[in-house]
Amino acid sequence: MRIGLFTDTYPPHINGVSTSVHMLKRALEAKGHQVFVVTVNPENLRYVMEDNNKVIRIPGIPIGIYDYRLTGIYPLKAINIVKKWKLDIIHSHTEFGIGTFARIMAKQLNIPLVHTYHTMYEDYTHYITKGYFDKSSKKIAEYLTLFYCDKTASELIVPTHKTYNLFKEKYKVDRNIHIVPTGIEIERFFDENVSFKEVEKLKQKLSIQKDDFILLYVGRLAEEKNIVYLIDAVRDVIKRDKQKEHLKFFIVGDGPDFADYQNLIKKYKMENNIILTGKVAYDQVPIYYKIADLFLTASKTETQGLTVVEAMASGVPPIAIDDESFRNVIIDDLNGKLFRTKKELRNAITNLRENPEKRKAMGHQARINSEMYSSKFYAESILHVYQFALKNKKSKYPGIQKIVDKIKKEKK
Repeated sequence: MRIGLFTDTYPPHINGVSTSVHMLKRALEAKGHQVFVVTVNPENLRYVMEDNNKVIRIPGIPIGIYDYRLTGIYPLKAINIVKKWKLDIIHSHTEFGIGTFARIMAKQLNIPLVHTYHTMYEDYTHYITKGYFDKSSKKIAEYLTLFYCDKTASELIVPTHKTYNLFKEKYKVDRNIHIVPTGIEIERFFDENVSFKEVEKLKQKLSIQKDDFILLYVGRLAEEKNIVYLIDAVRDVIKRDKQKEHLKFFIVGDGPDFADYQNLIKKYKMENNIILTGKVAYDQVPIYYKIADLFLTASKTETQGLTVVEAMASGVPPIAIDDESFRNVIIDDLNGKLFRTKKELRNAITNLRENPEKRKAMGHQARINSEMYSSKFYAESILHVYQFALKNKKSKYPGIQKIVDKIKKEKK
């Protein structure tokens, strides 16, 4: 099969969507399919071809939200290239610039369009409105989501029941919606695939001592990730801990609120216990998980929360806020912990610190359960949706399609 993946974000730009698209490309290719990518040039206003002309980067302009760039919806130079690829199916991973281009190309080429909805846009409107017109901005986000996820797409994919319920119960979408949890290359995080020497080198760099107990967060540093909640809870645990000098919380990542968290940690006089590492290279991320005893997240805006799966694959028990996006991954008290309040979070950290055997058993179970989110399983599930879309492909000429369908029925 010749598959086109259309995405606004792709490596070297690293986030959940770019990682999952890159992983899907590799997994589909491992199954013998030819995969082509249409994405944004994150560096300049030039068209760039990569990977033996299987990846085209389209010029885009910055929009002021992280490193995202928005392309035109009909980039002329890209059209002929996409046509030459002779795609069987298009799979879009964004709703806007390149997502709209995907819809146009699917129509022009008369091939099925599968769309994955990755982002809960209602949770990101504050970046545009700065806190003003909150209700109306969320309504606009809902309208835009429905517009971009209309029936132009042959099939719609969401990663969790949380997103499924958003479309079915709140947005009242009456159409096929496939729940396919996003996979990751979990093998990257397995003990046997991470260099012990690199882990020891990182511990030296971060001044981690033998008796230190390490808490970890990995992800974007932004308001919607609820990191202040984690900082406040960990601060309380540290203040009550008899060996507070050995309890450390590493916050790995970068984002618009980096300076705010830096100032907050300084205000709390917790610089020796709560450490911001800044941005970490993609290939270094698995090493950071290996220094951790527990992984923390309090985000309620995830469609799935892939960092939780990464932690589990690393054998690190996750402690996550009791949100629907995490309930499908974490089995409370078996492969991790779910909390509703800061008190429950504090208790979970303290109890697991004091019970190393329970923590070890939980980490072992987490590693086993992470297998459900392998790239291989994800690719197989996505291929099933592709086959469904191809089977139900509508003709460019509906009158002729009716005759074909009638002949098929008579033959049966």
